[in-house]
Amino acid sequence: MKIIIVLLIIGILVALGSALFALIKHKGSSEKTVKALTLRVALSLGLFLLLMLAAKLGYIRPHGVY
Repeated sequence: MKIIIVLLIIGILVALGSALFALIKHKGSSEKTVKALTLRVALSLGLFLLLMLAAKLGYIRPHGVY
């Protein structure tokens, strides 16, 4: 479970970096930038849903800060 979470976070960062590179290279909005940001949003949503499901199934236990 931890490996999947780490891979999703790395994927999110790579997509964000790709969007930044495309934005700088093309000096404005391009289709590549939009696709990279769409992928980042989809990965973030997937990570959120995975964390909620893992908490519901008991794979991870949320805890408070003491």
